[in-house]
Amino acid sequence: MSEDVKKIDSIIARYEKNEESLLAVLQDLQREFNYVPEEGIVRLSKAMDVPLSKIYAMGTFYKALSLTPRGKHVIKVCMGTACHLKGAGLMVEAIERDLKIKCGETTKDMKFTLETVNCVGACAMAPVVVVGDDYHGHISPSKVTDTIKKYGQ
Repeated sequence: MSEDVKKIDSIIARYEKNEESLLAVLQDLQREFNYVPEEGIVRLSKAMDVPLSKIYAMGTFYKALSLTPRGKHVIKVCMGTACHLKGAGLMVEAIERDLKIKCGETTKDMKFTLETVNCVGACAMAPVVVVGDDYHGHISPSKVTDTIKKYGQ
């Protein structure tokens, strides 16, 4: 049994075997692996006796969950009104150019994933880029380049 399967089974074992536990297990899998692995979905389906389709539906419905591997550092560019008006689109373009990926993609070395989000709730700091749990406000294209370089070291 692989180490990942052991981790998956350990996460599933922490919860009651009912549908109410599905989202919590998916969130824990996401935290552990930085995405929800297919093996986790299959094992969860068997353990909870829930159809795969229901678990996949949850996995695709919730934006906080990802069914594809993501980079070590997830970069979220806020596209809310304040950030949009203050140049968030320029941040996306700068990051895409620097990392040579498009929004929604992950770098080949699995260090970064670039995403846009509707709002991060930090309008007073617009434009805002979030790397992992770190908020970077009042950012410019040149600052965002320097900021991201720090995470890639």
